[in-house]
Amino acid sequence: MKNIAIIGASGYTGAQITQLINADANLDIQGIYVSEASLDKYKPLSELYPSYQDISLKLQPLTQQAKQHIIATADAVVLATDHAVSLALAAEFHAQKLAVFDLSGAYRFEDAAQYPKWYGFEHTQPQLLAQAVYGLAEWNKEQITQSSMVAVPGCYPTASLLALKPLTDLFAGSLPVINAVSGVTGAGRKAQLHTSFCEVSLTPYGVLGHRHQPEIATQLGHEVIFTPHLGNFKRGILATITVQLKADTTAEQIAKAFSVYDDEPLVHVKQNLFPKVDDVVHTTQCHIGWKYDANNHHIVIASAIDNLMKGAASQGLQCIKIHFGL
Repeated sequence: MKNIAIIGASGYTGAQITQLINADANLDIQGIYVSEASLDKYKPLSELYPSYQDISLKLQPLTQQAKQHIIATADAVVLATDHAVSLALAAEFHAQKLAVFDLSGAYRFEDAAQYPKWYGFEHTQPQLLAQAVYGLAEWNKEQITQSSMVAVPGCYPTASLLALKPLTDLFAGSLPVINAVSGVTGAGRKAQLHTSFCEVSLTPYGVLGHRHQPEIATQLGHEVIFTPHLGNFKRGILATITVQLKADTTAEQIAKAFSVYDDEPLVHVKQNLFPKVDDVVHTTQCHIGWKYDANNHHIVIASAIDNLMKGAASQGLQCIKIHFGL
């Protein structure tokens, strides 16, 4: 039985992974934590999320005493915190021999020079950054098993990379074009006017400048054009992707490439049948549909996930279970 501490448990992804770990027979929750300044400290999680009535734990402030208790009693820490907060906490807990599963973007790039541009801070932990592995669960199992510092991928990159990675050997010269729409929970629990449900209408944002673009390109090994959109629904991501393939590519070759997921229980691929967001909301799954035009050698792929589950919390749980051999 592994004991997991969850820091940032009051947010959407933190609460979601708390619920998932609580339901897992092989895992125990060591404690759930928020910042010392949080207005949610000492509140039961079930007060913030009434659907989690089976979780009796209260949110504790992350004091120095709480940190020492985590170090003494936990096997691993989940960080569902802001990028800059995760940067420091990951290093602190990793130095005490705990496995760290970071849901932020603080350790997703190998190159420290990327952080000032895309995240607005200098990366102060280059040694730990060099040890971090990218937790795309279906593709990096061996690395996740071996490393105790796992950077869980972003939600848009998860949907996009699962769709594109099987096909990289078939790419022609042009850039894959990714148009992806997320529900408003992707913006987090903090109240903001531009992400208020009543204010949101389907719109692109972060055009040609979103931090998930270089994350996708780095892990794919190929530049992409990525345009995120915000939709007026709560949960889910649908990424629709267009790629030009080599002129001699056949549908049979594409099907064979996607067969890499035949033994992966959470990824489902279908030809000529496209998923919708409702197919995956509140599930751990990724649904992928594709159609190929052999005349102009273009493929259109749609990839659907729940942004809080496969795009964050449930993929974090996958990484925990892979790392500990559960």
